[in-house]
Amino acid sequence: MIQQVEILDTTLRDGEQTSGVSFAVREKLSLARLLLEELRVNRIEVASARVSEGEFEAVRRIAQWATERSHIDQVEVLGFVDRGISLKWIADTGCRVINLLTKGSLRHCELQLRKTPEQHIADIREEIARAQAMGIAVNLYLEDWSNGMRFSPDYVFAMVDALRSEPIRRFMIPDTLGVLDPDQCYAFCRQMVERYPELHFDFHAHNDYDLAVANVMAAVKAGVQGVHTTVNGLGERAGNAPLSSVVAVLNDHLKVKNSIDEKNINHVSRMVETYTGIHIPTNEPVVGENVFTQCAGIHADGDNKDNLYYNDLLPERFGRVREYALGKMSGKANIRMNLETLGIDLDEEALGKVTERIIELGDKKQAVTSEDLPYIIADVLKQDVYESKVQILNYLLSLAHGLRPVATVKMQIHDQAYEATSSGDGQYDAFMRAIRDIYKKQLGRDFPMLRNYTVSIPPGGRTDAFVQTYITWEYRGETFKTRGLDADQTEAAIKATLKMLNKLENWNA
Repeated sequence: MIQQVEILDTTLRDGEQTSGVSFAVREKLSLARLLLEELRVNRIEVASARVSEGEFEAVRRIAQWATERSHIDQVEVLGFVDRGISLKWIADTGCRVINLLTKGSLRHCELQLRKTPEQHIADIREEIARAQAMGIAVNLYLEDWSNGMRFSPDYVFAMVDALRSEPIRRFMIPDTLGVLDPDQCYAFCRQMVERYPELHFDFHAHNDYDLAVANVMAAVKAGVQGVHTTVNGLGERAGNAPLSSVVAVLNDHLKVKNSIDEKNINHVSRMVETYTGIHIPTNEPVVGENVFTQCAGIHADGDNKDNLYYNDLLPERFGRVREYALGKMSGKANIRMNLETLGIDLDEEALGKVTERIIELGDKKQAVTSEDLPYIIADVLKQDVYESKVQILNYLLSLAHGLRPVATVKMQIHDQAYEATSSGDGQYDAFMRAIRDIYKKQLGRDFPMLRNYTVSIPPGGRTDAFVQTYITWEYRGETFKTRGLDADQTEAAIKATLKMLNKLENWNA
């Protein structure tokens, strides 16, 4: 096994082949910067040649930026054996590396290209010569290599035998259809490394059987020098090997050096989530919302006793923090952890009452967040843990066909009453505009941005079901959530907003 592995990230090329994903020019440029300068991947594959005018402009902008920042040799473009058309496209963008797509299985060669292996090899040699004349470096993809090794290994070896003396920087061996298991992957990669010790091999995994990360691990064990990833595992069909998991495996299981700055992984994953609109599963390793959240009370208790339930995946490595969920599985230890974070101290009797209430809520499938704790405590113990400095005294919401909804709000802030009226695109939007007018125009204060708004009801779909409204806010660089519970959706949103307003008052106290 090698001591250090290169990482090529292909989020901007293979990741963009995810159904429904298309990055705008500015998004591609932003992600190129994040990948190379924040995550510090070794190389990025940014596009396929000849796709569109928009793609050309995106690659041209990336190449211009990369040249200014001395990254241009780290920027690669997928190109084709097409008598120099791809090469000209790449040269015109300002890029200097082609990842040349060739056929790595006999079936692909004969049935897709309708050529003999000898003819295909001759065409590849001509394309490499053109690249050399244009000053463009060549890496070589052996498309469908995994099936080539399964069903036509003689063809694979004949290809590499014929091309090993050509000026090719890297031979890139993909499991194009995601068919390999780790044992096969190790055996096939080992054959390539042992047969061609002088060559550099990259392994490119697909995740059709949920084995992409395991196959990357096997390939590195076998001695490949480079692996391909995408942020959040984006890619065709079931996607590619996710960068976050690959880096964790390289660092913790294989102890293989790499260039990635772990603490920026979560930030970049969230940016890609924002640009693509494809949400990261909550249980996705390393970057999922819940993966550093302990639910069972016994786990929180163990963490209090010399971190008995910690593994090497410490959230701080990835710019995150450990959390303790609240619900029917919670014990006193979970709740105590959350209370400590909030700076609240309860005696055992009070803690027991709060625990019972949280378990009761959990049995009703009501989610409980740490932000809810002060309000639960106030309800259970009949006392205000957070002083209610903001109150909604009255409001009137009007909705009429053909007219914009209007809200009139009267509220009290620190014993002073304020009132405003505003219209909006909906009743809650009108309510928020009125509140914002009070804070910005009457008080001259900044106001949080609403970043996400989620509504859920218990299973069954009854019209009288409680509505849970979760709102994500951003205020002075901090992101937090509040929840409202009511039979009316707008009322639930207003309750979540009132929690937010009191939270701000306590922050600014």
